[in-house]
Amino acid sequence: MTVLILTSQEDVTADMVVLRLREAGVPVVRLDPADLTNGVALSGEYIQGTSRGHLSVGGRLVSVNGVRSVWVRRPGAPAARAAQPSAWLTEESSQALYGLLRSTAARWMNHPDAARRARHKPWQLHLAQGSGLAVPATLITTFPQAAREFAERFPDLVVKPVSGAHPQEPPRAVPTSRVAPDADFAAVAYGPTLLQRRVAKRADIRLTVVGGTLLAARKPVAPDGHPDDVDVRFAPSVSPWLPAEVPPRVAEGVLRYMAGAELAYGAFDFAEDADGIWWFLECNQSGQFGFVEMDTGQPIAATIADWLAGHGSSGDRCAEGDRSAAS
Repeated sequence: MTVLILTSQEDVTADMVVLRLREAGVPVVRLDPADLTNGVALSGEYIQGTSRGHLSVGGRLVSVNGVRSVWVRRPGAPAARAAQPSAWLTEESSQALYGLLRSTAARWMNHPDAARRARHKPWQLHLAQGSGLAVPATLITTFPQAAREFAERFPDLVVKPVSGAHPQEPPRAVPTSRVAPDADFAAVAYGPTLLQRRVAKRADIRLTVVGGTLLAARKPVAPDGHPDDVDVRFAPSVSPWLPAEVPPRVAEGVLRYMAGAELAYGAFDFAEDADGIWWFLECNQSGQFGFVEMDTGQPIAATIADWLAGHGSSGDRCAEGDRSAAS
């Protein structure tokens, strides 16, 4: 049985997992859907009550019925590198590839339906609240007056994008920023704006979840750090990421979140305040983990490889069950 990894050509994070799978002797095929019709080919047939399909990658032929698991890491748009790319060819190729794979018994990390839903920040916040996780007061609005009233209730705010990275090529990270005390919020009318109460944090937390396995890392904030340095990705670094224990209530809430989201993998970001409360910020269903593994030595890549190889824990039921709940 083969592990299929769908990701872009330059993905060092995926390289780490491929290495672990090969060390374990697990057959693995890696392809970028962007290469369809230009190095990647597919075929599916449905005859007399039976169906079968094949993928050809770099001259290697793989039966889709022999795929054990599919890791949808960071794939390119189907057929984006075809000889004559077009929106129509991308849609046709997407329907063909993902339709073939959806018809198999393979398990997903993560299923496309669940992954698509999991990207929506308002839905994340709602699910986190329902899972028992602490969520900072948040407003997403295009009403300037609503923003002004929210700022009166919570004077210390940050602003962040609703959708994530700016879709330029290559994508550009948009930092979370502190809102100036004299902001008038008139510009809110021109696009949805996410405002959130700033957590006066003593540490940033990255919690990587693979099936039922939780691997947490903690980066302390510098004692003399500036309160405007709210985004750990851009703040001056004074400490590496260090392994951390997950509080039992947070662990329970995170596993409820994973089950509700039907995810097998999730990278959670929390802000830890002076009282030790972990405040949920977001869950990235395809978040990076290499930087955490390098600092902490935690076996994240090996844990993912183990799950893909079929040795996951009982927590994996959230990725293998009924898909009817996915939207």
